[in-house]
Amino acid sequence: MSTDAPDFNRLLDDTFGIFDGVLDKHAPQLAPVEVGKITAVSRSVALVSGLPNVQSEELLRFPGNVLGMAFNLDPDEIGVVLLDESERLSAGDEARRTSRVLDVPVGEELLGRILDPVGRPRDRLGPIPAALRRPCERPAPAIMDRDPVQIPLQTGLKVVDALVPVGRGQRELILGDRQTGKTAIALDTIINQHDTGVICIYCAIAQRTSAVARVIAELKEREALDRCVVVVAEGNAPPGLQYIAPYAATTIGEYFMEQGQDVLVIYDDLTAHARAYRELSLLLRRPPGREAFPGDIFYVHSRLLERATHLRDEVGGGSLTALPVAETEAQNVSAYIPTNLISITDGQIYLSPDLFQKGQLPAVEVGRSVSRVGGKAQLPAYRAVAGDLRLSYSQFEELEAFSRFGSRLDDETRQTLERGRRVREVFKQPQGEPLPVAEQIAVLVAVTRGIFDPVPIDSIADASQAVRDAMTDRQPDLCRAIVDGQKLKEDQLQAIEQLAREAVADFVDDAAADSMR
Repeated sequence: MSTDAPDFNRLLDDTFGIFDGVLDKHAPQLAPVEVGKITAVSRSVALVSGLPNVQSEELLRFPGNVLGMAFNLDPDEIGVVLLDESERLSAGDEARRTSRVLDVPVGEELLGRILDPVGRPRDRLGPIPAALRRPCERPAPAIMDRDPVQIPLQTGLKVVDALVPVGRGQRELILGDRQTGKTAIALDTIINQHDTGVICIYCAIAQRTSAVARVIAELKEREALDRCVVVVAEGNAPPGLQYIAPYAATTIGEYFMEQGQDVLVIYDDLTAHARAYRELSLLLRRPPGREAFPGDIFYVHSRLLERATHLRDEVGGGSLTALPVAETEAQNVSAYIPTNLISITDGQIYLSPDLFQKGQLPAVEVGRSVSRVGGKAQLPAYRAVAGDLRLSYSQFEELEAFSRFGSRLDDETRQTLERGRRVREVFKQPQGEPLPVAEQIAVLVAVTRGIFDPVPIDSIADASQAVRDAMTDRQPDLCRAIVDGQKLKEDQLQAIEQLAREAVADFVDDAAADSMR
């Protein structure tokens, strides 16, 4: 009997072990959820206690499906930035962890869609079927994963492409007072990418809803929305949404960059983003620094813009070009936020309210605009045509200012002024009409070689159009050579010059032509 007992006990243990395994297999797996309580709530922020294991920037859920992001991790409580309206919340409400850091959907499914920084659709086209989500905050690519900026990003604007060029992977700041055309330059740049394969992301931060609607309507009209993603945090959105908007837009762009594609991201604008961050910081009792901005405001923007780059082929070979927009007050470029952004970016396009009021559109002030990288990526045709145009145009502007105090000018000075006025007229360009590279080159050759000198100022626009039409109709092979990056030879430049001379013959003022001779 004693010899059978061990066998019986073993059989009993095996039987109950199998039974327990079946129970464990079919029992519901309930993961523990940490639940805290709101101790205080105000507009845009809340203080929560009882979540000892919460992560930085973790997504929290409140009653009424209100979302928040853990921002301050203090020993006794958590400062939470609310991503929805806070009127429905009160002290004592529950706060639940989601165990995931704030993220956003990414993928091809986002093209043509309008969404908020959390990934919720704003275009009434139904939910976004993106299976992949990535954190909004991600580290910038390592230095050894980056390649030099070598490929131009054409904006379609003559004054920018010729004098302040932008390369793919560059960070170029668009700077100026209110209502000087900053968004117009960004929008023209997006429109000009229609056949380049560049994916565009427009991030609206604290903009008026009507202004965002106009941008979207323009993109639809120009058939550019299909290659775009629009991330919107309007002016009436909570500051938390405005704060995370540019990071979410960058994460969306990085997905395409890592697939080997070229991406353009517009941040419109980072001055409003800095104000939203300041508001959140002051509400959470973070110490203010200069001009009441928190001390880490520089880091907030630098870690965003450092994510723009051109990757090496071994890690994808894509690029992410950033065009942040910043607003100045009374042309004060030395204010705190503009100087921060100027030091972070690779150059700036400055828009002057004086030029805007005079009708010089786009109102780019050449003397205060610079590109520290794009010149290396500029097409050779531009360097052959506009190599010394920037310097001569700046000299013309100074000479024009001094000439107002004197009535007697020598012939050489008078000719320099007349040439400069025609260059300025050539740089004028209607909004929403970006020009192909070859047409820009033809017009620049004409104006730098004096073809437009005998043409009256009022007829420069029509003469430019005639030159552009002649270039595309009569020199298609040369147009392709320019786009392919071939260096223009002297005989090709002379061919363009002869073509332009014949195209403007009908616009020449005979009296002016005689005086030029």
